[in-house]
Amino acid sequence: MLAGALVLFALVMALLAWAFVKPAAGSRIPVRFWLAGGGLVLPALVLTPLILVAIWSGDRLVLHAGTEVPLRIEITARQWQWDVAYPDAEDGPRASVNLLHIPAGRPVELRITSADVIHSFWVPRLAGKIDAIPGHINTLRLEATVPGIYRGVCAEFCGGGHAGMNFTVEAHDVAAYAAQLARLADSADDGPADTRSAEAAP
Repeated sequence: MLAGALVLFALVMALLAWAFVKPAAGSRIPVRFWLAGGGLVLPALVLTPLILVAIWSGDRLVLHAGTEVPLRIEITARQWQWDVAYPDAEDGPRASVNLLHIPAGRPVELRITSADVIHSFWVPRLAGKIDAIPGHINTLRLEATVPGIYRGVCAEFCGGGHAGMNFTVEAHDVAAYAAQLARLADSADDGPADTRSAEAAP
């Protein structure tokens, strides 16, 4: 979309410059040309690539036969934090707050909802944003190709603490991921979960 917007901007600026340099030149071009070019041809050139990319991106979200079943993680947004649950952890369910642990090189399916108002989950370097809606579960699939730390934010104004509603995604290699989950608090326990915030991340 950014590339397409830059091309359109350059085209409009070129037409504007042409109108200033040769103000009478445009009057010799039939009105039908401007209507067909600006109303049909140009939108078709812009929308066709966007539609193809949208279809390709949407197809990646669908499980096909033979593809690896993504790891399931549940996320609940609330004013003003992100509660993360790992129901499929090897040693039993685990939990963390404002910190999402994922394995690098493996698709992860996030099931996202909200406990109060509408929030929006967004990790710019890993995936597009998706709303967290009370009483409804939205699914977002993402994958970190390499281990690392990624910053996440709430992208929907949700109240006075919105600006500080950040979180961190830590992608680990497979062995480190299993070890990290083992260190997290059991979600059925009363002990504190991992609560490192985005600001505390290195």
